[in-house]
Amino acid sequence: MSDLFGFGLLVFTSFFTLINPIGTMPIFMTMTSELDKEHRNATARKATIAAFITIVAFAFSGQVLFNFFGISVNSFRLVGGVIFFQMGMDMLQARLASVKVKDKAAKKTYIEDISITPLAIPMISGPGSITNAIIMMEDAHTVEAKAVLIGAIFLVLFLTYLILLSSTKILKILGNTGKNVLMRLMGLIVMVIAVEFFFSGLKPIIQEILKIA
Repeated sequence: MSDLFGFGLLVFTSFFTLINPIGTMPIFMTMTSELDKEHRNATARKATIAAFITIVAFAFSGQVLFNFFGISVNSFRLVGGVIFFQMGMDMLQARLASVKVKDKAAKKTYIEDISITPLAIPMISGPGSITNAIIMMEDAHTVEAKAVLIGAIFLVLFLTYLILLSSTKILKILGNTGKNVLMRLMGLIVMVIAVEFFFSGLKPIIQEILKIA
């Protein structure tokens, strides 16, 4: 029992650190600033559900899929870096807030778009959390350990959902000027994260090429 508790604690802390819901919240706020409370909450719900499904799916089959398609985690980081950089550029130029989401059809499409990419993938379920899920699943040798793993992932993403919901209150306090300032500030931060993602994936690939050469 103590071993399971220790394993569960390790899973929870590692996933909470890697997913970093507090760091995700400002980006979520800027991307949903033009939505009302109902649609913003729906976006948070869809993003966390999609992230949960993605992480669990990779936990059970990630290593097999990566090997089958010849995909490396470093390649995943490169793609994540490109997506982050494009998103950061839009945020820096305040283009995210100007998306036309006035009618119901446009709101539904916008929610579907951003809830999967970039919120669920790669913001919440990024290369770090996916890799962690694969490694942790390999360490979970019993059914009980696997259940603890899935339960801990669910708990982290449920807390992520609750944290994203709190952005509604924060947006009311900030007002329009505060939202625009926050968007541009987070745009710079996201672009820095993108560069880190890109080069953390590129460096091992270059080193591997040099070894072969």
